[in-house]
Amino acid sequence: MASTAARASDATEDLASMAGAAVLGSLTLPGRPERVHEAREFVAKALGELHPLLDTAVLLTSELVTNAVVHSNSRYLGGSVSMVILEAEGGIRIEVSDAGSELCAPVVKGDVYASDGHGLFLVQTLADQWGYLRDQTRTTVWFWLSPPPASR
Repeated sequence: MASTAARASDATEDLASMAGAAVLGSLTLPGRPERVHEAREFVAKALGELHPLLDTAVLLTSELVTNAVVHSNSRYLGGSVSMVILEAEGGIRIEVSDAGSELCAPVVKGDVYASDGHGLFLVQTLADQWGYLRDQTRTTVWFWLSPPPASR
């Protein structure tokens, strides 16, 4: 199954226009671990190689998409993960949506000796803001990276 670049949802586009943000792109991928690299490549292409937030945005997106394909119902046959990249006033917001899970909500694990569970800890540590929205069928985890301080 090929990945598809899709239009951002109408709600996301409405939010972006109200906040003066621009939707840089949206992508839907099959919910498979071997497809996470496509999410990283998509963010890199959308932001451009010289964007000052590129490395952090790519890393955090990789963590969120990996969580989605490992822990959510998106990992089952026919499942998918969607993402949207928004830019406003030099900052970046990236949202990753999956098919949710009846088992748990996103949890930050700070135990440095744990063998897994460090993805949301990285998001919490490196993002300026982050959060999630969860309903009966979807979970959307997002993060915000503020623009870097202006050079003098």
